[in-house]
Amino acid sequence: MFAAGCMIAGGIVVVVLLYALGLTPAEVTQRDYIEYWSAGQQLVRHADPYDFAAILQMERKNGMRTDEPRVCFSPPVALEAMVPLGWMKAKPGLILWLVAELGCVLVSIWLVWRKLGKPDSRLQLLGLAFAPVVACQMAGQIGAFFLLCLVLFLEFHDTRPWLAGAVLMPFAMKPHLFVPFAIALLIWCMAQRKFSILAGAFLALGASLAASLAVDPHAWAQYRHMTATFPLMDWFVPTVGMGLRYVVDRPARWIGFLPEAVGCIWAAWYAWKHRRGWDWITHGQLVVMVSVLAAPYSWVSDQCLLLAAVLWAIFHAGKRGRTLLLFLLIDGVMLAQVLTLQSMTSFWFVWTAPAWLAWYLYAARDGWSEPNPA
Repeated sequence: MFAAGCMIAGGIVVVVLLYALGLTPAEVTQRDYIEYWSAGQQLVRHADPYDFAAILQMERKNGMRTDEPRVCFSPPVALEAMVPLGWMKAKPGLILWLVAELGCVLVSIWLVWRKLGKPDSRLQLLGLAFAPVVACQMAGQIGAFFLLCLVLFLEFHDTRPWLAGAVLMPFAMKPHLFVPFAIALLIWCMAQRKFSILAGAFLALGASLAASLAVDPHAWAQYRHMTATFPLMDWFVPTVGMGLRYVVDRPARWIGFLPEAVGCIWAAWYAWKHRRGWDWITHGQLVVMVSVLAAPYSWVSDQCLLLAAVLWAIFHAGKRGRTLLLFLLIDGVMLAQVLTLQSMTSFWFVWTAPAWLAWYLYAARDGWSEPNPA
């Protein structure tokens, strides 16, 4: 155990050195991380974290070469989390951010492996080569933090329900990713009378909202102004809904929400059907898969959330003697796209979320009837 810890610590030191020596100012501003850093910089100055002009000026001073700023579009539910970035320069903040993301992934893989009964294999190491994890690291997005929150919920929902609810609070930063998941959670909590999970979630959300307003009392007005003046839903994002919209009727924004509407209806039916024997490792992970696939607005890096489900499917497939060739094929092709395509908004990423759901259904079939090994 000590040797493993030393290897991990040594690996993190190497990663820090590589980032410190290899990242240029322009590369720092090309990552989505810069939007959270810019918001933090504005907040410590008591300025508007959604001010396009001010943020563009700040980012250009730090090496940005485009005329379009990277602005945080998350609602102001956790602005206090961005304040520490306001006390750092852009590059050191990015290095710390990426190391924290890597730590979240490593802890998540370890917790999933332990939750599945500590299987005697090294299949969990495939999680480090999971293409959405790599995409999240390259973009400096927040998917890895969401992944850890989800895994902590799986860890605590039986033993520490208040804490299990509280760790879901960060999901409010991107609520569109979790609507079917939230519906299934609500039905399960009501059916199993797990009201403490809901209480923990609402208390944590209330505390975070209060902290955000303390940091920026005008945050919600500023956010409403930003969403009213910026055509966010006209951006192309590689989702199933957006692909459907571009094929059927590009100006019809409502088409992009059809998959989420279908996903919500399915999640309600599925949660109610399995409410008595619901297991979050099996049933719940399928709902997470559908939630990410059906989201009207998401990026490849958000699929980092699927790692827990993919790892469970990998272990289940290995136990059943099923080939991992399909996983390796999907992951290899997606990894090649992540490393070669210049933009995460490419149309060629639309296939990825449906592909992961197809892999999960193939690898985890007949696993829903089995008890959780933990």
